[in-house]
Amino acid sequence: MTNIVFIAASIDGYIADNNQQIEWLHDYPNPDGLDFSFSDLMSRVDALIMERTTFEMVLSFNVPWPYTKPVFVLSKTLAKIPEGYEDKIFLVQGDFTTIVKSLNEQSFNTLYIDGGKTIQSFLQEDLIDELVITTIPILLGSGVPLFSTLLVPLQFTHSHTEQFLNHLVQNTFIRQRQLD
Repeated sequence: MTNIVFIAASIDGYIADNNQQIEWLHDYPNPDGLDFSFSDLMSRVDALIMERTTFEMVLSFNVPWPYTKPVFVLSKTLAKIPEGYEDKIFLVQGDFTTIVKSLNEQSFNTLYIDGGKTIQSFLQEDLIDELVITTIPILLGSGVPLFSTLLVPLQFTHSHTEQFLNHLVQNTFIRQRQLD
């Protein structure tokens, strides 16, 4: 099992501004249409797990559905999948360890974890194996933080760094676990 976070954040660690907006992610022109290794990530994962608010944000982009892999949406309030997405989106509830175990039993072994609260919760449960964080050179000062309080420190090793558009820096970190 491998759970991967692939996300962009400001220098000060925010993934959205105070209004839950992410327009600042597009402040640097991308004339060649680089995907910042997103297609590499998608070739590695079997499915995605995201929270309802992230799912609704993706829907609000008014573009064709961007994922070819199954997306499992964590929600206690969403009663049904929007029309046209029934074969792409699946609602899940429960504790994260049980959800991951159930998905692994269905051969979804490499999962892309998305959404601030979901990432924070997965980190609190020590369920993240890899962090891929693209830093956007902006200070937001406040907003939606990528990280929150942890019960215990989690040790990661830096794997590699890549620079895009002469401004964006993508770092990959691998979780270091103690062998029992």
